[in-house]
Amino acid sequence: MQALNIAIVVAYLVAMLGFGWWGKSRTRNASDYLVAGRRLGPFLYTGTMAAVVLGGASTVGGVGLGYQYGISGMWLVVAIGTGVLLLSLLFAPTIQKLKIYTVSQMLTLRYGHRATRVSGIVMLAYTLMLCATSTGAYATIFVVLFGWDRALSIAVGGTIVLIYSTIGGMWSITLADMAQFVIKTIGVFALMLPFSLAAAGGFDGIADRAGDEFFSITGIGAQSIVTYFVVYTLGLLIGQDIWQRVFTSRTPEIARWGGSAAGVYCILYGVAGAVIGMSASVVLPAIESKDDVYADIALNVLPIGIGGLVLAAAVAAMMSTASGALIAAATVARTDVVPFVAGWFGKGGGERPTSEHDVASSRWWVLGLGVVAIMLAVVVQDVVAALTIAYDILVGGLLVAILGGLLWRRGNGIGAGVSMAAGTLVTLGVMAYLELTAENQYDGVYANEPIYWGLGVSAIVYVAVSLGTRATDPVVMEAWDRRVAGDVPEDVPVTAAR
Repeated sequence: MQALNIAIVVAYLVAMLGFGWWGKSRTRNASDYLVAGRRLGPFLYTGTMAAVVLGGASTVGGVGLGYQYGISGMWLVVAIGTGVLLLSLLFAPTIQKLKIYTVSQMLTLRYGHRATRVSGIVMLAYTLMLCATSTGAYATIFVVLFGWDRALSIAVGGTIVLIYSTIGGMWSITLADMAQFVIKTIGVFALMLPFSLAAAGGFDGIADRAGDEFFSITGIGAQSIVTYFVVYTLGLLIGQDIWQRVFTSRTPEIARWGGSAAGVYCILYGVAGAVIGMSASVVLPAIESKDDVYADIALNVLPIGIGGLVLAAAVAAMMSTASGALIAAATVARTDVVPFVAGWFGKGGGERPTSEHDVASSRWWVLGLGVVAIMLAVVVQDVVAALTIAYDILVGGLLVAILGGLLWRRGNGIGAGVSMAAGTLVTLGVMAYLELTAENQYDGVYANEPIYWGLGVSAIVYVAVSLGTRATDPVVMEAWDRRVAGDVPEDVPVTAAR
């Protein structure tokens, strides 16, 4: 009977490789490979946006939080959905019209200053850590299902993601993500939620056996709720993996409303995960690790076959995040980091990464960084800490300069560059201080204070330096306005004025 569950998961993994070959047939140039030709319609765009943001933390982690804290376990995923909503309603149409490939290119266009290009290094670290974390997460399903050790599980799962991502780039990832979106929707909403809730005796059964406090929306604690919104909501506003999905939309309207639909879906997904976890706390009260709750429900509560589909849904969630982070890392490395580093060594701007007929080089970058991510997932035991550091620097160092460029015309390149440097240094400094003086893990790397201090200093410096120095060159602002209006073709290169 267990063999049926295994067969379903194996069939899913084979299908992912098939989507890789299907995507390859649609990839003819760099735009196809990196941003799916910028031609996704509402259905594909909504599904893939929801798929990329709902990974292991949202699926396995969200159910585990519901098991431990009740309905308030939804807040992690609600914060993610809120981030998608805000990005889609406020910024996505403008981002889509820029016809660029990376966040760093947006900074270069808006400020016309080379100082902002260092942001690519931070973004590369963030996307690599995100890919490694997701790779390690879906390996836990393979450990439970196949009985493999952790390293082998990471290697096999990571290789599958690496193959289909490398072959067809964003088209392969989009097609795979769409399948993953459907599987997740069926697995979580149509199967796992009703079966687990019925097994627990419905909401009345949960209330009778777990207590009314399990239905308190603040049961997880105000501090945790604030943390989720600070880290995930703000991080989603500026993450390369999310922006790169915005670049795939066919029109600004699709970017706005398709993304908004994905945000609402995420919020509902968070509520469903919390209810599933609450049900499991009644049906399977002796689970020691909250990260095992999802798999235990699939294997011990759901009927054979349905359990396999639900496990495939978990793997789908994690693979979609891993593949999205992988192509984002490759795009940033080739488009931003290599030219930036080459410039320091007098090699000029490096190759033009967006050559419309140069797909082979992008494939090599995806392949190489995919191998690095797999090695990180195997070797680094505390990848979550590394991802937390990357998130803190991303938000504390880059958020003000990025959103400031979109919202405040008086902000200039010097202000943005100094703001990023100050925010990053303060974030790292406070983090190091707290780690040295920490009495427990939540006072060190995982504390919220580094982001608060980084954001505060970054905002003050950005405003003060921008007002104290010359405004952005009118020529740069004119070019920026043309981009925002959608008047510039995609093949016009992005360059810094100085």
